Amino acid sequence: MTTTAGTASNRRFLTKLTVIATLGGLLFGYDTGVISGALLYMKDDLALTSFTEAMVVSSLLFPGAAFGALFGGRIADRLGRKRTLLLCGAIFLVGALACALAPSVSAMVVARIILGFGVGAAAVTCPLYLAEMAPADRRGRMVTINELMIVTGQMLAFATNAALDHLIQDPHVWRIMLAVASIPAIALLVGMLALPDSPRWYAFKGRMDDARTVLGLSRTPAEAAAEYDIIADHTHHMLSSNRTPLSVIRDVPWIRRIVLIGCGLAIVQQATGINTVNYYAPTILEQSGLGVSAALVATIAVGVTSVITTIIGIILLGYIGRRAMLLTGFAGVAASQAALATTFLLPETTMRSYVILACMVAFVAFVQMFIGTCVWLLLSEIFPLSVRGFAMGIAVFVLWCTNALISFVFPLLNSALGSTGTFGLFVLVNIASWIFVFRTVPETKGTTLEELEERLESDHTDRFAKVAVAA
Repeated sequence: MTTTAGTASNRRFLTKLTVIATLGGLLFGYDTGVISGALLYMKDDLALTSFTEAMVVSSLLFPGAAFGALFGGRIADRLGRKRTLLLCGAIFLVGALACALAPSVSAMVVARIILGFGVGAAAVTCPLYLAEMAPADRRGRMVTINELMIVTGQMLAFATNAALDHLIQDPHVWRIMLAVASIPAIALLVGMLALPDSPRWYAFKGRMDDARTVLGLSRTPAEAAAEYDIIADHTHHMLSSNRTPLSVIRDVPWIRRIVLIGCGLAIVQQATGINTVNYYAPTILEQSGLGVSAALVATIAVGVTSVITTIIGIILLGYIGRRAMLLTGFAGVAASQAALATTFLLPETTMRSYVILACMVAFVAFVQMFIGTCVWLLLSEIFPLSVRGFAMGIAVFVLWCTNALISFVFPLLNSALGSTGTFGLFVLVNIASWIFVFRTVPETKGTTLEELEERLESDHTDRFAKVAVAA
């Protein structure tokens, strides 16, 4: 099913909705990116060791974001996408202020865990909400705006760190860096009050009149009526069963397979090693020979690259399938990491530091243009409505656990294997990821969520029918 651009009021509504909802993505990006610069000052202020530094970085990810994602999916199914995002805004606000005021390492770790709950729940709910609100022909670009806001948040974090480092000559400047996140948190809280929940969630709860009304806000009358019929028919069939999401995943083979593919996508996205750059870029550049201030300024190039290449990726999604995007991305990531691993073998000079930065920028470009734009989109698309929030929560839980593991292990690997050995290992991992995508990931471009669900079920049935005949 395809749709037209809709009326001017439809477009304005979708634009307002996208801007407000993706503030969750902006906060996700800022809160994960700001720590890279804050660490350089926090080390002395809180007397961090290598172990406690890893704890401060990874506590936001695990247990914070991991369990925020796991429970966030269930909360989004129970309370709705809107109220979950309101809850996320409140957690972001409390967490940002708690981090900024933390008097000790233990208080900082607790505050980062609280903040992580908001990051994890928003990571599930933002793309879910956008995918369920969007017309089929705008779904790819609307959902990936959230990825753009994530990398914009990271770029703002890098730029804020560098600006505050230049303007405020104070060892406690890291507290201001962390407190800035409270501003978009308030904007998310206020903005979400003006938005409805998604038509799919209303239908899931049997509120069909509300579903019809929301569709009318974002589609022409003809489009809204046609999509309402599809949703109503699909939801009636789904609601005829009283089974829990966990029992559905356990007992329905094709849904279980899709959930496993979703978890695999979550793992391979993080296994690119992208967050080694997001969290440790200033540290890597400082160790390569740049001063602290130069490393912070140079890291802005990583943030700018993320934003520009994400915009290019969003444009490409209008023309290229999800699978082709992912396969191109993993091939490019493996090649750029091989170049980065080789560069660390060169004699230590200022020029080598900037070649390392160039390789990091190329690596980030391939991840953000081709992989970052696609994985979050696919996770918001592939799960059936009956388990969507729960299944996405599982996948994003796996994503954050992988993120935390890599972020925690990276400094240890770097010490044991050296930079060349560490990034050489990432090359092998990304080759394996390319094979996984080629063999398992479905194409989702150009269909409604309901039509996609029917196709995935049919493909699974056909596959096993052919196996039975062959046997």
